[in-house]
Amino acid sequence: MTTPKPRPSRPTLVAQVPELELPPLALEFQQAEEVRRAERVRSYDAIAAHRAHWLDKNAYYAREVRRVVSGLVVPGHRVLEIGSGLGDLLAAVRPSEGVGIDISPGMIALARSRHPELEFVCADIERDPIDADPFDYAILSDSIGSLDDVQVALEKVRPLLKPNGKLIITYYNFLWEPVLDLATRFGRRTPWPDQNWLSQRDISNLMHLAGFEFVRQGTDVLVPFGVPGVGALLNRLGGKVPGLKHGSLLLYAVGRPLPVPEAPAQASVSVICPCRNEKGNIEAAIQRTPLMGGKTELIFVDGNSSDGTVEEIERCIREYKGPLELKLILQGDGKGKGDAVRKGFAAAKCDVLMILDSDLTVPPEDLPKFHRALVTGRGDFINGVRLVYPMEGEAMRFLNLLGNKFFSSALSWVLEQPIKDSLCGTKVLWRRDYEQIAAHRAFFGDFDPFGDFDLLFGAARLNLRIVDLPVRYRARTYGDTKISRFTHGLLLFKMTAFGLRKLRLEDSQGR
Repeated sequence: MTTPKPRPSRPTLVAQVPELELPPLALEFQQAEEVRRAERVRSYDAIAAHRAHWLDKNAYYAREVRRVVSGLVVPGHRVLEIGSGLGDLLAAVRPSEGVGIDISPGMIALARSRHPELEFVCADIERDPIDADPFDYAILSDSIGSLDDVQVALEKVRPLLKPNGKLIITYYNFLWEPVLDLATRFGRRTPWPDQNWLSQRDISNLMHLAGFEFVRQGTDVLVPFGVPGVGALLNRLGGKVPGLKHGSLLLYAVGRPLPVPEAPAQASVSVICPCRNEKGNIEAAIQRTPLMGGKTELIFVDGNSSDGTVEEIERCIREYKGPLELKLILQGDGKGKGDAVRKGFAAAKCDVLMILDSDLTVPPEDLPKFHRALVTGRGDFINGVRLVYPMEGEAMRFLNLLGNKFFSSALSWVLEQPIKDSLCGTKVLWRRDYEQIAAHRAFFGDFDPFGDFDLLFGAARLNLRIVDLPVRYRARTYGDTKISRFTHGLLLFKMTAFGLRKLRLEDSQGR
C-alpha cells in the first residue's frame, strides 16, 4: 500500500527579529512609513466591504482575467497568490493546495468564507517574513500596481518558489490609465488608492532586479466588457494581433527564478553627497544612511553653502559615534554638481561608488538595493528611476516631469540602452569602472555641469550594462530645488545632441 505524502505545512509568519535601536531621524522616517502603510491597510479594508459588489459589476472582466491566468497555470499544483482579495482567482486555477496572501484583514475574512477549501493568510509580502514549503506557481494578478516596492515584493516571492516554479504577473496597460480613472470617477470601477502604472519594460526590469528570468509576455482583453457575438473573438484574437494588441487592457508576464549569484559581501561603499545650502538635511543624511558591505564612508562635498551647511557637517562629524566614516570636502572654485561628484569620487577609497542627493528625495534607506543590484551582477551601472511609482505631493513639478521623460527617451535612443530617468541623482557603479570612465573623459570633455550625462555617456562607451532601479521619490523637507527648468532644460538638450554627435555620428577614427 502506498503511503500518502504528508500535506505541506501551512505558511506561517516568522517572528520578527528585534531591530537595533535607530537614531532619532531614521526612526522618524520609519514611523512615517508605518503610518503610510497603516493608511493603506485601512483603505483596502474599506474596499473589502464592497469588493464583491464591484466584482459583480465588472463580472465580464473578472472572468476574462480568470481565463487568462488559468491558461498559464497547470491544474493540480501548489499555488501561492499575493494580493488574493476574495480568492476567486486562486480557486479558478484549481490548485492541489492554494494559499492566498493579502494585506487586508477584511479581504482575508471574506476569502475564507467564500473558499474554505483554500488557505488564506493576512500578511504584507513586502515586510513580513513568511515560511512555507515551495510553490509551483506564484501569482500577482492586478495587485502589482498596489505594491509599495515591487522589487522588494518579488525578492520576497523568489525563495517561496521551487527551482522550476513560475511567477505569473498580470497588470493593467498604462495606456488605459485615463480611461480607468474616468470609470472610477463615474462609479464604474473599484476606487483603488494611487496605483503604480508599469510598462512591460518596467515589469521585465523589476523581474531582472529581483532575480527572475523573463520567460514570456503577452496581451489580452482588448474590450473589458461583453460584446454580444464578437466579444470572445475580439479579446482572444484581437488582443494578440500586431498593432491592435498594444491597446489591450490586460498585460501578463511569466518568469522563473534564477540561481542566487554569490556576491562579494564585503564590497565596501563610498557614498558621495554633494550639497549646497542643505543644512537641515545633513544630520538626517548621516543618521539614515545604512552601513553596507564591509565598510561605508559618507563623503559630503560642499559647494560654497551660505546657510551654515559646512558648520553643520563639521558639528555632526565631531559628535558622530556610529559605524559610518564621515568626511567633508570643500568644492572650492569648482561649480556644479558634476564637479562636486568628481571631487568626491576622487577622494573615495571604497569598492563601490554611490551618489546620494542631499535633498534626500531619494531615501538613503533605498541605497542597499542599489548595492545589492551591483554586487550580485544585475548590472554594471545602476541608475535610479523616479518615474515608476507615484510621487509624494510636489516632489517633481509637472514641467520637470515632462522634461525628464523627453530627455530619457532621447538618451535611450542615443545610448541604445533603456534609460527611463536620466536625471535621478542616485547612480551607483564600481570604482574600477569609474576610473575607466575618468581615464577616457577627454573623449567627451568637461561638458556636463550636472554629472549625470558624463557618467551615462562614459558607461555607454565602455559598454557597461546600465540597469534602471525604481525608487519612490519623496517630497523635499528642507531647502529649495537647484534646478532651473528652462535654463537647465536648454543645457540638457545641448548635452543630448552632444552625445548623439560623439557616440553616433563621429566615425571610429575620431575616437
